[in-house]
Amino acid sequence: MDMTPAAILPTDPSASLFGRIWRPDRAGPSLVRVDGDRLTDISAAYPTARDLCEAADAMRALRTAKGEDAGCLADILANTPPDRRETTRPWLLSPIDLQAVKAAGVTFVTSMLERVIEEKARGNPDAAGRIRDQVRALVGDNLRDLRPGSDAAAQLKQALIDAGAWSQYLEVGIGPDAEIFTKAQPMATVGAGSAIGVHPASVWNNPEPEVVLVIASDGRIVGATLGNDVNLRDVEGRSALLLGKAKDNLGAAAVGPFVRLFDDRFDLAAVERITVTLHVRGRDGFMMEGRSAMAEISRAPAELAAQAVNAHHCYPDGLILYLGTLFAPTQDRGEPGRGFTHAEGDEVRIGCKELGTLVNWVTATDRIEPWTFGVGALMRNLAVRGLL
Repeated sequence: MDMTPAAILPTDPSASLFGRIWRPDRAGPSLVRVDGDRLTDISAAYPTARDLCEAADAMRALRTAKGEDAGCLADILANTPPDRRETTRPWLLSPIDLQAVKAAGVTFVTSMLERVIEEKARGNPDAAGRIRDQVRALVGDNLRDLRPGSDAAAQLKQALIDAGAWSQYLEVGIGPDAEIFTKAQPMATVGAGSAIGVHPASVWNNPEPEVVLVIASDGRIVGATLGNDVNLRDVEGRSALLLGKAKDNLGAAAVGPFVRLFDDRFDLAAVERITVTLHVRGRDGFMMEGRSAMAEISRAPAELAAQAVNAHHCYPDGLILYLGTLFAPTQDRGEPGRGFTHAEGDEVRIGCKELGTLVNWVTATDRIEPWTFGVGALMRNLAVRGLL
C-alpha cells in the first residue's frame, strides 16, 4: 500500500487541504492543515472539521489559522496502515467528523442500469448477465441524453411502464427527485490507509468510486474530497428496503485522503470536470480498473446538493454528499457470468489529480476494529484539552 505523499496528494502543490490525524499524546483527533511536507495542527482555532467548514470563508480561515507543527506528512502517512502502525505516533484519519454523511444514488446512466439489473435479478449474480442483455436491448443508450424530470423523461417512463419494464431505480434516475440517503453516521467514516468493510454474508459486492462534496449548514459547497461508497449488490438487489443493510456497515464509508477547499484555482466547475479512476488489486493476482467522469453525471452537483439540504432538510453541523458513480463493475472474477465481487485483502485505490488518492484494503466487517470513538467521546476529549 503506497502511502507516500507523492502517491496520495493532489498534483497541485498550492491546493488548500485539511484533514484529521489521531494524536496519541492528546488521546484524540486534531484538525490539520497540509503545509508542504509538514502538517500543522489548527485544532486550537478550529477544534473540528465541522467548525472550519462553517466559517464564513473556510479557505481563508484554513490558510490564516495559527497552529503548531504536528509532524512530517510522509511519516504520518507511513504510520497510518494498521499493520505497520506505531501507536505512540500520529496517523491519518478521515478528514470529516461531525457532518452528516449522505449519498446520492443512481446519478449516472450506466450505474442506474446496473441497479435495475440488481433489482430484476433479486440479488442473484448468476442471473445478472442475461438480464443485463435484456435491459440494454430495451432502453439502449436513449437515457444518456435525457434530463431528469423533463417531458422526454416522462414520456420514456410511460413507455417503460407500458412495456412492463419500469423500475424504482429508473424513477430516481430520470424522474424529478434524486435519491438521497444516509450512508453512515457522523464520525463513522474511515480515511485513507484504513480497512473498508464488506459484510461476510455478501457474495456480490463492489467499490463505488465517487467525488464527495463538503457542504456547510447553510447549503454552501465549500470543498470536495474522494469517497468509496462500498455497496452490497446482492443485499440491495433483494429489496430496496434493505438499502441501509447494503450501505451502512462498519467501515463501508471511506473518505479522503484530505478535503480540498474551494479557492481561485479549484471550484465547483472544476469538480464537474473531474475523472475519478479506480484500481483494484487482489491477493489472488486479480486486477480491475475503471473510471467515472463527472462530465457524464445526469444531475448537476449543485442540484444534488440543493435536494440534500434545504428548508425541508436541515443539518446544523453541515454534511458531506457522495455524488454517485458511473462505474459499475461487470468484469468476471471467478465463474463466467458472475461478475465482480471483493475478496479479503483487496487493495482499492480511488484517485484523480485534483483530489489525490484514497487507498484502502478490504476485510470483513466483523474483522475491523470496532468503532468506539463517537461524538460523545470527541466532546469529552476536546473538553479535557480545553478546546471547547
